[in-house]
Amino acid sequence: MALRFAREGAAALSLVARHADKLKKVRDEILAMDKDKLDPPSQGYGVPSIVVIEADVSKPRDIERIVDTTLAQFKGQLDVLINNASTIGPSPMPYLLDYPVEHFREVLDTNLIGPFLLIKNALPAMIERGGSIVNVTSDAGRVGYPGWGAYGISKFGLEGMSQTWASELAESGVRVNWVDPGNMNTAMHRAAEPEEDPSEWANPADITDVFVFLASDESKGVTGKRFQAQENWEAAASA
Repeated sequence: MALRFAREGAAALSLVARHADKLKKVRDEILAMDKDKLDPPSQGYGVPSIVVIEADVSKPRDIERIVDTTLAQFKGQLDVLINNASTIGPSPMPYLLDYPVEHFREVLDTNLIGPFLLIKNALPAMIERGGSIVNVTSDAGRVGYPGWGAYGISKFGLEGMSQTWASELAESGVRVNWVDPGNMNTAMHRAAEPEEDPSEWANPADITDVFVFLASDESKGVTGKRFQAQENWEAAASA
């Protein structure tokens, strides 16, 4: 997603994950981009300013550091927040009856409390200019699949929280939407369903259009909506 945003002309990117080595690899790929291939090359866009932050969004102190570091790097300006960090919990995923409570808390801290605190901490920087918040959900946040335990429950909570934030911020100029990316060939999904064929799942790089739309001025006025990245999300945007 960061690579796509860079190609679309993002002026600055703050990349956050638990392991800095992967972030640095993405950063280096962006910095190596041919400026002539950025979209659009004729309007003065260049390779974006990038900050790499190694952090764990399940930890409130790390969340404060994420927001403080990002705003310090980008002179207090923040236009888009994408809450994409997630954890599946134990793998293979146990039924709720056997779910260790410490892992249950860890999943909720990462998948639900983390996005809540990131939004809460980032909002003051977004209110004045307006902006876009995008939370990444799952079909497990709408259907209680057996065995999906804390992950599914966390996504149910994320969808409800997204609706509430959207309602409370409706007059603020900050829009809140949430995206179900569908089945994707990621390490987390492979761990969750090891018996399935990951070649049948989408490449994450191929389902970024809806994220670009929601981050852009084209989506101004679009808030409180659920999008499915691999479906006809344009219809949801205009509904």
